[in-house]
Amino acid sequence: MLRRIVILMVCGLAAALAARPANAQIELANLREDVRGLSQRVGELQLRVEQLERENADLRSRSASAEKGFVTLSQLNDAIADVNRTLRSGDASVKADVLQQVGTQMEKLAKQTNAALDSLAKGMATRPPVQTTFANDYAKEGISYTVQKGDTVASIAKKTGARVSDIVNANKLSDASRIDVGQTLFIPGGK
Repeated sequence: MLRRIVILMVCGLAAALAARPANAQIELANLREDVRGLSQRVGELQLRVEQLERENADLRSRSASAEKGFVTLSQLNDAIADVNRTLRSGDASVKADVLQQVGTQMEKLAKQTNAALDSLAKGMATRPPVQTTFANDYAKEGISYTVQKGDTVASIAKKTGARVSDIVNANKLSDASRIDVGQTLFIPGGK
């Protein structure tokens, strides 16, 4: 379209110049050269417009594909909600597994505890009863003895020449197996 306008202008100028006789031919030649330059420039501009149209189309297609790569806020919220649901169900599953393992361990510990209590009860049944009454028929004279590591009432009686029952009665030991290191005992008739 631009080319036609230029051609019409040139034709109009050529007709006006044709009426002038002298320099008209030179000016007409110059005008023709200008029209040729303008035509060439218009051709270049048309090529540039075509190139820009191709680039524009390419950008539009890239934009359309890029829009597919973006998510909306609601899509993002839905995805987050899905992840949260998955985590909750995973947590519930892990919690159930942990509770099951804890339950199994507690059952094992309960069995072990019951076995230990049964063993203690059997040991207590074979143990001599705790003495709660004490006789006064032991020698009132004797020595003091400080319990050493590894001592028992029987070993002290053997060392000192006293009787176990006299040591138990004189010191009112309700459980002869429970004497403490550093404890001072009266040994009736001891040497």
